[in-house]
Amino acid sequence: MDITRLSPDDEVGCAEAVALLTATAKLDCPEQLLPTPRSYAAHLKYGWDGDPGQSYLARDADGFVAGLLSLELPTYDNTNLAWFEVEVHPDYRGRGIGSELVRYAEQLARRVGRNSIGTTTWDLPKAAAFAERHGYEQKSIEVNRRQDIAGLDWSVVEDLYAEAVRASSAYELIRITGRLPEDLLEEMVAVTASINDAPRDELEIEDDEYSPERLRAYEDAQLAHDRTLYRVIARERATGVLAGHSTVTVERERPHIAEQADTAVSRDHRGHRLGALVKTGMLLWLREAEPAVTQLDTWNAESNAHMIAINEQLNYHIVARALDFQKSL
Repeated sequence: MDITRLSPDDEVGCAEAVALLTATAKLDCPEQLLPTPRSYAAHLKYGWDGDPGQSYLARDADGFVAGLLSLELPTYDNTNLAWFEVEVHPDYRGRGIGSELVRYAEQLARRVGRNSIGTTTWDLPKAAAFAERHGYEQKSIEVNRRQDIAGLDWSVVEDLYAEAVRASSAYELIRITGRLPEDLLEEMVAVTASINDAPRDELEIEDDEYSPERLRAYEDAQLAHDRTLYRVIARERATGVLAGHSTVTVERERPHIAEQADTAVSRDHRGHRLGALVKTGMLLWLREAEPAVTQLDTWNAESNAHMIAINEQLNYHIVARALDFQKSL
């Protein structure tokens, strides 16, 4: 195999990467949300929040893309960690290409001084056995859920919203499209950091570290992906203190697709149904602002019982389970 790094400016290469992902998805997880070549290139250029992703194409002797390695090297926090995913075209499996890409990922991680490495696979027996065979230990389970907005019973959403409003009468909701106003930026750092209270199971990772600069980098990256950014923020009426938020992005390239980013409530303000308030408030806003949206995807640790309970009330269904593995280098 010839393994080369993919440039975000390589339109053909990005299209080939997405074609490989499409082929593997048909076998491994047909319902998964796949990138477009354009959004794939944007990830390689901007990442999720300013940390660009890396991808490597493995070509056979005829130049066909038989394997794909995706690598993340955090810079804001967890700077000892590398995280990767490996995909092998169904027609090329069983030939050692996946193992070669794993070794290549570990080599790249060592080269930049990372001493911990992790990988995510779909919850499939062969995928789990493959990770364990390479010395990786399962540490966590994540679940991808999807809300069918086109078939949503809005009376359920409205009832849950009304119930949450009654329980959280000391709070009000703020709606923000795009970038945060300067006067909210500093306080939103702490609210965003509340996501660190979400379960991480046995993953050996540090808390995410947030700053005004990182929040701005997140906004810039999402806008560079050509996504519209929606935030619903809960604010305490008496003090003006920000207490929780929910963030959703909507693709402009495919305006029927929305993705849930963070939903978090500050520790000092829990117990007032604020999680339900911001999530249902977001849905009611999207109904007005983005009538073309038909699906909303979210990810949670399988052990995050509180957030999953809210999602189940809102008629999310499971798309797939993913397994997180990790080992020391």
